[in-house]
Amino acid sequence: MCGICGVAGGNPAHGRELVSRMCRAMVHRGPDDEGSIQHEDVTLGMRRLSIIDVAGGHQPMHNEDSTVCLVQNGEIFNHRELRAQLLAAGHVFTTQSDTEVIVHGWEEWGEQLVERLNGQFAFCIHDRKRKVLFLARDRMGIKPLHYAVAGDRFVFASELKALLRDPELRRGVDPSALDAYLAYEFVPSPRSIVLGISKLRPGHTLTWSLTDGAAKVRQYWAPELNAETDGKVRNPDAECARLRDVLRESVRKELISDVPLGVFLSGGIDSSAVTAMMAQLGGEVKSFSVGFAERSFDEAQHARQVAKHLGTDHHELTLEPEMMLGLVPRLPALLDEPLGDASIIPTYLLSAFTREHVTVALGGDGGDELFAGYPTMQAHRLASYYKRVPRLLRRGLVEPVVRMLPVSRDNLSFDFRAKRFVSGADLPVAERHLAWMGSFPPRAEVDAEFTELDPLNQVLMLDMRYYLENDILVKLDRASMMASLEGRVPLLNNDFVAYATGLPLGMKLRGLRSKYLLKRALKGILPAGILERPKKGFGIPVAHWFRGPLREQLLEMLSPERIKREGFFEAAEVKRLVDEHLSGKKDNRKQLWTLFAFEAWYEGYRALL
Repeated sequence: MCGICGVAGGNPAHGRELVSRMCRAMVHRGPDDEGSIQHEDVTLGMRRLSIIDVAGGHQPMHNEDSTVCLVQNGEIFNHRELRAQLLAAGHVFTTQSDTEVIVHGWEEWGEQLVERLNGQFAFCIHDRKRKVLFLARDRMGIKPLHYAVAGDRFVFASELKALLRDPELRRGVDPSALDAYLAYEFVPSPRSIVLGISKLRPGHTLTWSLTDGAAKVRQYWAPELNAETDGKVRNPDAECARLRDVLRESVRKELISDVPLGVFLSGGIDSSAVTAMMAQLGGEVKSFSVGFAERSFDEAQHARQVAKHLGTDHHELTLEPEMMLGLVPRLPALLDEPLGDASIIPTYLLSAFTREHVTVALGGDGGDELFAGYPTMQAHRLASYYKRVPRLLRRGLVEPVVRMLPVSRDNLSFDFRAKRFVSGADLPVAERHLAWMGSFPPRAEVDAEFTELDPLNQVLMLDMRYYLENDILVKLDRASMMASLEGRVPLLNNDFVAYATGLPLGMKLRGLRSKYLLKRALKGILPAGILERPKKGFGIPVAHWFRGPLREQLLEMLSPERIKREGFFEAAEVKRLVDEHLSGKKDNRKQLWTLFAFEAWYEGYRALL
């Protein structure tokens, strides 16, 4: 696991200095080792967190005659199988590192190499004979990769904050990206929040010609969902057995490590499933969870129940409000881009706690997107029924009653969810999903994607290609890497994704029962109470904090004077949202945290100017 960066073109001396600055900005991603190399006007750099072949895996890594050079962030989980194929083809290896497989794989297979890789990765190859840089990102977007063109130079890095060490790339906030952030609570790729800086999308490669300065972006993979909707023709018991086999094998592949390894255990179905497979595969399993002093947000007892059931060596940290509030000033460092997901705070604290014991941690991210686990899936199904209720009854009775419900402090309270539901139930599926998930409605009509799919499969694809990539995986990467911990996501292993996306919708959402097949497959493996309990997010009491311990920070960050000076938002509208929330008239937590997170990020960004 690394932070990688590089510069092509321009003054070589400036390139060396810039790569050095970018590496220093990513020490947290790789505290164990640093390396750089320069060939002509191409400079590559890396910071390494040593996981596989600790002694021999130094980067940049090259082939026998140094005509191919590589920096990689991530792990290749099928590197042993690929190594055997390459040895049979006559390639000579000098290390046991998975990174060297990419070097010789490029020599053997060229661009088609990426289609053979099963892993979480972002890498750059400099091929001196072909005079190209070749960049690639894994299928699901687990590992990040940013790039920009500045005059005759091409610059890339694992993190935006590293690229911003280049003064030429500090071009200000992209207004279109800011609009998208307000709608989604994140900036969807390929845009970034900074003008002129892009993210390479998952399942894509980029080839930069060193002769004519041209970039070619190619998609090598995209998920495809089974168009069947009921799944009743399949044998559920046979599918359960198949699911367990694929899950166990995916977890097994991601256990490769030469350093201590553990698992994030929340007590939810997905992380519990991963932990159960680790236990079945043998050896002591170290599990880690956090509890909340705020009882309505605490799930620690469920994690303890699973840990006891599976016999793990369980470690638990109770998060007091002061611990989480104390992290708020560090948001600019955590937020590579603005991210309206407040759970990055407990995710970082869990990562830092876990890093005290292990260097690698597996988690359950991806299960909700693959198996229709979010409550919004049930809500979309209910919306189809709700729309059949006469409009007069809905507008005259149901919606006024919902609006009158008292304001609660709980993200999953009935009043909060009911108000979100009626706010979007009448909209087309893509706009409805955005209304329920985002903070501010978009200024223009939403461009519908995946319209050839069943409406609920459209939602699954939207969650997978937007929310999972740009929120969940970004949060995991930034929070874990800030703690110098490698996070792995076996539910997003190539094999498990291929299996899950090939299932009919009815095997995921049966009526209003979410994760139908996954829960059925885990019966007898996990406690019944874990499988049957409703989903609860990894939330924090933002609504309460803004009226209490964060009140002064909120008023300062969103003060009319500051908002007017920066010019991004309407000061009167922001003041209205603040006043309504502080008075208890409305619950504006989502909108206010989205604005608060942007201001926290922008404060850190301005420090670079």
